[in-house]
Amino acid sequence: MNLNDATRMILAESAAFPKLLRVTRDAYDELAAGRQVHHTTLNWMVREASRKDLYGVLIQKHGTGTFNDMITVLCREIDRQAPVPSR
Repeated sequence: MNLNDATRMILAESAAFPKLLRVTRDAYDELAAGRQVHHTTLNWMVREASRKDLYGVLIQKHGTGTFNDMITVLCREIDRQAPVPSR
């Protein structure tokens, strides 16, 4: 799974939540155009999808393995971009 697919999965289930839909659609459009999406946007999407209980819907629709792949792809990109705090 790639970042576009992972974002599209959230996008497909976010119609009932206008702000999540808008942010996810913008992120998907950026990724489809070959541009990077900032880690704070991806992080917000992951947290908001959890808050709106989309995870249960995604697991039922796609299965646990695919859901885990989606979360892994998103979190790896967030981790890759996020700055490492200095001590």
